[in-house]
Amino acid sequence: MAIDFKESERSTVGLEWELQLVDPATGRLSPCAPGVFAELDRRHPGFPLVHSEMLQIMVEFVSRKRTAVAECARDMQEALAVVEPIAAELGARLVSAGSHPFAEPSLQPVSETERYEELVERTQYWGHQMLIFGTHVHVGIEDRRKVIPILNHLTARLGHIQAFAASSPFWAGIDTGYADNRAMMFQQLPTAGLPHQLGTWEELDDLVADLLKVGAIRQYDEIRWDVRPSPKFGTIEVRACDANSNLAEVRAVAALVHCLVETASRELDAGREPLALPREFAETNKWRAARYGMDAVLVENADGDQAPLRESFPDFVAGLEPAAEDLGCTEDLAACLAIARGGVGYERQREVARLTGSLQAVVAHLQAERLAGRPLDPSVTAGEDAQ
Repeated sequence: MAIDFKESERSTVGLEWELQLVDPATGRLSPCAPGVFAELDRRHPGFPLVHSEMLQIMVEFVSRKRTAVAECARDMQEALAVVEPIAAELGARLVSAGSHPFAEPSLQPVSETERYEELVERTQYWGHQMLIFGTHVHVGIEDRRKVIPILNHLTARLGHIQAFAASSPFWAGIDTGYADNRAMMFQQLPTAGLPHQLGTWEELDDLVADLLKVGAIRQYDEIRWDVRPSPKFGTIEVRACDANSNLAEVRAVAALVHCLVETASRELDAGREPLALPREFAETNKWRAARYGMDAVLVENADGDQAPLRESFPDFVAGLEPAAEDLGCTEDLAACLAIARGGVGYERQREVARLTGSLQAVVAHLQAERLAGRPLDPSVTAGEDAQ
């Protein structure tokens, strides 16, 4: 089977940001997405930036194809301005993180579409556990021959991005001990997890043909890898990141991915192969990033050299600065270091829970960050919740 990759303009960028609908009085999830979309269609017919998702307690914001992260962020702000008033009229607020701190996953109603109903019917228990939320980043690739080397490079560096974005420490009312429990849940679905190690586009053609032949998938988009080529858009899509609680962190994650792809593309232009890791090392990094977040010790190269992420992260970001200057996201990339110093999403959530002893307070903190558009000091939001 030959997959047609719709080559895109180089290093265009697009975002998908999944958000929860929450009752602000109780912190519980509110299954009001059908009402949101009914009213959205009435007031703004054909509005392109908001999509339905698997569960009735969530919405997805989708940017237009852009050349800069800042432009994608403006699309997110436009979507917020349209959806927030509608959600408020239905008694809900928009909140985001990789998981909800205390909701019971199996009790959340599935959107009434054939695709999602069939997924849950097929996957049963694990399908009912998919109370997870992500930030996805698409980056345009202008030459199909670059796709697999860049895919392999992103897989090698996925632990760095995954740990930085981690924001799902709580699950159904307990602290899981993981920074990114969403990663552990999502990989239970068929064809999810890290991508297969491939050498050429033709190997991807053969793999997809085999999966179709044996009925593992019925169409390409049922491949749910953490990083995957998106042939219809001409992009590589990074899907491994937990949803971020605020727009500043969405921008920072997008800048990391955008710059990483462009940097790898420049390596290929110069006749050099970007860094790749053996699959066993990539799997080790994924688990460590999920478990320990920014405290992970990650495998840095194919020789097996390792480094604590907190120590190596500044150098990782510095290596992306030349691309950031050309892509217009220098400030967003620099924000990664400030956010890491102040505590990333899972760390701030845990600190609120420690200070208050309340997971409802964690939801209130997430709501405050969403409204502020930036990370907030947990001691401040915890104090406000206690008053």
